[in-house]
Amino acid sequence: MTNPFFRVLFFSGIACGMMACNNNQGKQAETSPETNALLASFNKDSLAAHIQVLSSDSFEGRRPFTTGETRTVDYLTKSYASLGLEPGNGTSYTQDVPMVEISPAGVPSLKVQSPRGNIELQPMKDFVIWTERPDSIATLNKEDVVFAGFGVVAPEYNWNDYAGLNVKGKVVLVLVNDPGFYDSTLFKGHTMTYYGRWTYKYEEAARQGAKACLVIHNTAAASYPFSVVQSSNGGVKLHLDTRKSSQYQLTLQGWITEETGKKLLAAAGRDSSLLTAAHHAGFKPVPLDLKLSGALRVKEVYNQSHNVIAKITGTKRPDEYVIYSAHWDHLGIGKPDAKGDSIYNGAADNASGTAALLEIARAYKSNPEKPERTVIFLSVTAEEQGLLGSAYYGQHPIYPLARTAANLNIDVVNTAGRTKDITYSGAGQSELEDYLAEEVKKAGRYVAPETHPEAGHYFRSDHFNFARVGVPALTADGGVDNVEKGKEYGKQKQDEYTASYYHQPGDEYDAQKWDLSGGLEDIGLVYLIGRRLAFGAEWPGWKTGSEFKAIRDTTAAERK
Repeated sequence: MTNPFFRVLFFSGIACGMMACNNNQGKQAETSPETNALLASFNKDSLAAHIQVLSSDSFEGRRPFTTGETRTVDYLTKSYASLGLEPGNGTSYTQDVPMVEISPAGVPSLKVQSPRGNIELQPMKDFVIWTERPDSIATLNKEDVVFAGFGVVAPEYNWNDYAGLNVKGKVVLVLVNDPGFYDSTLFKGHTMTYYGRWTYKYEEAARQGAKACLVIHNTAAASYPFSVVQSSNGGVKLHLDTRKSSQYQLTLQGWITEETGKKLLAAAGRDSSLLTAAHHAGFKPVPLDLKLSGALRVKEVYNQSHNVIAKITGTKRPDEYVIYSAHWDHLGIGKPDAKGDSIYNGAADNASGTAALLEIARAYKSNPEKPERTVIFLSVTAEEQGLLGSAYYGQHPIYPLARTAANLNIDVVNTAGRTKDITYSGAGQSELEDYLAEEVKKAGRYVAPETHPEAGHYFRSDHFNFARVGVPALTADGGVDNVEKGKEYGKQKQDEYTASYYHQPGDEYDAQKWDLSGGLEDIGLVYLIGRRLAFGAEWPGWKTGSEFKAIRDTTAAERK
């Protein structure tokens, strides 16, 4: 039970947080008594306690298919039940997520034949390839090669790199990012669209019937060096188990270095001017006078992970839904650090977001007024393996997507104190951004612009798998403008986390160093946005120009 004295202090603290100084006016915003009452149910000690348990060594880094998963799922199931939430999947608190672990069983190969001679590419140095197909060996046998620009089909931007082109059974070479990276008048300018993500490139190549797709790397356009590609894709990878799916999959997919791409163009009698030509409207795909052969031997292990799902049934519109989500998984046990620690605890990433869902659920249950729409709490698996748990839910939704008003996702809670600002990725996507701006203004804070919109962070967290099936989705990120110490301090803490803790064994709960007051305020904002939808009849929409708007528009009739 919470100490009553602490509750008084905590209420004052969060109310003060919701009246933080506005960056432009230097005045304090007055928060309504009703809002203060709603936020008073949040508890910093409770949040910290959940984080501490979930990130403890006994949970072994919460990797899927391990004892860590078993303990995490059990803890979340019991926590949701003890709060009085109903099972979210019929009589169960879990949704099975079948996956396959595919690992290399030999050295991959890629060989190119051309009129100017043959080229044998070096694995990892020149290329990285993998397969999602459950075959023991994936092969290419002197397949034709086509350069297809960005590999984009975007009707809303009047852009089709595959127009008039048949690539069935062929290998497609494409550029990373989208045309807006090179020409601000195209697409969304420097803000990457989903068409710029490498995952889209493979999906579109498969839709076109290609046998393989290789993305030509560029550090600036990708927003990371080729070393990241090497470390992320050179070993064991988890994928969704697609044995029961009839959807066509590429035989091979992967990356080649920019230098390798230019080498292949030269072998085909071309030069880098072809890459530049693809940046502009009107570019036509170009078959290359090349034949590509290759092989990748793999071994597969099939297993089953779990999403955890709980709900509060709506009183007036129980068949309409608001989904809060966070991923429960992390990296498990891996390479020891300099101190010999091999457990990747993932305290900030994402025990903090998982704990935040429990706090939001407790806030709903502690309020005597019950939501009109059904509120879903979804703790997903395998985010660190490629957003797999949320992808599976998007493909196998328990609740109709057309009747899901929004998804609000939490991925890493601010642990460095209160901030005047808050940010989010993917500006210009949905009206949820406007809802956030309204709540932020009421709190006397401000929305800071995304630091690197060209990096496509909107497509790198679990909310994206709701967006791609048409559900407006948002992840709000912590700010850096620290209330007491300013922006430089906040940026310093952010850089420190990235350099010393992100995806490292050092990401552990530290009561002496962590300050969850700012994170708690951010969680409060997410709660209030969801509450507005849970107690109202609004249907947030996609904004004009969003690549996801057309999907939502096609399901509008299903809501009537």
